[in-house]
Amino acid sequence: MVMREEILGSSGMKVYLLGNEAIARGALEASVDVASGYPGTPSTEVLETLIEVSDSVGIRATWAVNEKVAYENGIAASLSGLRALVTMKHVGLNVAADSFVSSAYTGVVGGFVIVVADDSSMHSSQNEQDTRFYGQLARIPVIEPSNAQECKDFVKIAFDISEKTELPVILRTTTRVSHSRGVVVLGEIKKSERKPLFNRNPNRFQLLPSIAKKNRILLLERFNKLRDLIEAEKLIKELGDGSKIGIITAGAAYPNVIEAVEKLDLWSDVKILKLMFTYPLPARIIADFIRSVDKVLIVEELDPVIENNVKSIMIDHRIMKEVHGKDLIPEFYELTPRHLIIALSRLIGMKVSKDYSFYDNTNYEIEKFLPPRPPAFCAGCPHRSTLYALKRALSIMRVKYIYSNDIGCYSLSINPPFGFGDVLYSMGAGVGVGQGLAVLQDQFVVAAVGDSTFYHAAIPALINAAYNNSPLLVLVMDNGVTAMTGQQYHPGTGVLLGGQGIPIENIVKSLGIEYVTVINSFDVKNNVNVMRDAIKYVLEKKKPAVIISRGLCALEEINVSKLQGRIIKPYTVDNIKCTGCRVCTDYFTCPAIGFSNNKAFIDPLLCTGCGSCAQICPYRAIVEVK
Repeated sequence: MVMREEILGSSGMKVYLLGNEAIARGALEASVDVASGYPGTPSTEVLETLIEVSDSVGIRATWAVNEKVAYENGIAASLSGLRALVTMKHVGLNVAADSFVSSAYTGVVGGFVIVVADDSSMHSSQNEQDTRFYGQLARIPVIEPSNAQECKDFVKIAFDISEKTELPVILRTTTRVSHSRGVVVLGEIKKSERKPLFNRNPNRFQLLPSIAKKNRILLLERFNKLRDLIEAEKLIKELGDGSKIGIITAGAAYPNVIEAVEKLDLWSDVKILKLMFTYPLPARIIADFIRSVDKVLIVEELDPVIENNVKSIMIDHRIMKEVHGKDLIPEFYELTPRHLIIALSRLIGMKVSKDYSFYDNTNYEIEKFLPPRPPAFCAGCPHRSTLYALKRALSIMRVKYIYSNDIGCYSLSINPPFGFGDVLYSMGAGVGVGQGLAVLQDQFVVAAVGDSTFYHAAIPALINAAYNNSPLLVLVMDNGVTAMTGQQYHPGTGVLLGGQGIPIENIVKSLGIEYVTVINSFDVKNNVNVMRDAIKYVLEKKKPAVIISRGLCALEEINVSKLQGRIIKPYTVDNIKCTGCRVCTDYFTCPAIGFSNNKAFIDPLLCTGCGSCAQICPYRAIVEVK
């Protein structure tokens, strides 16, 4: 992450920021009061940055237990007259959707901005949904930056629009915008002078049916005001003087358009309309733009949201022009300049020159010859030891099983050598789907969940399992942090409770589940026996059992060791005892363990000293370095 000094730099400074860091800086320049969210790639760094500087600038910035709670914290701040920003990834908005849609009906008081990062190409997500549809669903405006500078500037515009229209505003980014860096010219950080004051107005804020009916009309009035505002302030950008092709674009697609036009030298043929708000669209501006060109190409990442709305505008304004969009531009994955070069070449009637072979498919053929590199658990990851013990226990018990997986580092259990993972849907669904399978199937069911995911969404599903006496084994893999997104804290860490977290086992026991046990993730031999016992309990008692496997995330363990001045003692292989059986490399697969000259070896720079490999070696050839 960027240094605090750069984020807090003075007005006029030029700094090199990640898109997400620029969003955080924009929020500070907009005098944000409250920030909340749940970590999720590619949105995480926004709130991380604000938390890092929160004490210095006097704002409240905290991680919430899930996106719904974060959203409701933001609404509370807004209704108190404060400016609030909440952050999440695209699937996180699904979690917050109930309150999100309703907040459009009540409207807001203080400016309220929702940063939602879509993950085009699904780099770290289970789907590729387009957040702009949520804007249309709720009648909430969507603004899209294209680079780091716009990330900063658009946040301030979003806050102002929110207060002028009394509507929440979505700032939609995609992976490439959130995680690309650029030079940003800083503005002035204006410390908020607002004091929280909630003015009671139950006829507006209590969404009973009779009140919601009135609020629906008010929402439409606010939305029409928003349309007029976007038209009047001309929140667009026009480039080029050509009339052959008019390109309408926004967000992450815009830089690709510019590069393609420059590569093909088409500035004399094209005119570009870059939108700031992709919902609602400035209808009159778009209609005038289309009238000024022969053909129209609409370039956007993911779904044809702009395209469909532009076609509607053309019908309303009785414009008949040739329009292209998803017939030439892919409806999936991230856009590249190559997509635009091909599309524009077809429209302009020219062949793609060999000079652009860099963009041709043949250059991507090399990927076929590269060895596969599936993501793997870190060296010393507690999940590896836990899953190894589970696989041993299931094998010894000769149990035919279904494994219901969840969202987190442990999702990687589907890869060899473990092969765990029959279903995977969303946060908390490991227990929810597992519980449903357990009451329908004769097979044994294991439901996996992590610690942060447990607090986020698994508790209701576990309550349902307890209430229905569902016969399944719930394996909670507690590594002490929200590890996959960068070791953020959660209720179990106790960061905001003076170091005293809310123990998972206490919550589970309070549900009336009888079999609850906590194990040390790295005590492999003991854990095999405990898991065998739990499997036997579920099969015989036809009740749920919960095992909490606790071991600190390897990356966090390294950080803590450094802070405490502890020396990590790595392990090594005794070449005399090692028989080359490959149990350690083929069945445990720690990245610190390699194989050469028919002997295993351990890289001391990677080894975290967890000692699990020493327990699984059948010849006791792995020992601690003295």
